[in-house]
Amino acid sequence: MGPGTHVLELGCGSGGNLAHVAMLGAHASGIDLSRLQVQAAQDRYPRLTVHMADALGFLAAPPAPYHVLYSVYGASWFTDPDDLLPLVLASLVPGGRYAFSQNPPALPGCVGPQATQMKPPTPGEPLYVKRWDYEPDEWESRLKGAGFVDVRARIIDPPPGRRTGTLLVTADKPQP
Repeated sequence: MGPGTHVLELGCGSGGNLAHVAMLGAHASGIDLSRLQVQAAQDRYPRLTVHMADALGFLAAPPAPYHVLYSVYGASWFTDPDDLLPLVLASLVPGGRYAFSQNPPALPGCVGPQATQMKPPTPGEPLYVKRWDYEPDEWESRLKGAGFVDVRARIIDPPPGRRTGTLLVTADKPQP
């Protein structure tokens, strides 16, 4: 991800990962659904391009094709892959890469859309959102079915003292 590379982070949060990508010389932009996170990213990194947007809506009319789309525990986890994957593929240049990370499924056989309880930003009722959990082989199958090639999905073991590893998935848009 160097100079001239157009990169979009889906669910950029407060911008830390996006700022690193920008420091590598990429034309880096991000989206996040949370107004608070977008504001935090803009406050921390005023030169970054960050949009408050839903991944599906933003990708339905992207401003330019991207070389890389990625998500670190972000929108790729919280968006229905049947809706998201075709838009990601269409938003990439030929040979472009899609990469995302998230937790692996919490329990064996507990896959597909799952409800997640999140702490609200202000005291009150908890927030519930959907996330999509699949085993690595299912992610590979879904990405290949959506038209991606060179698909790889694996679980990285957790560091000592932690219980949960990281699911890391990469896939490329085919060359013509």
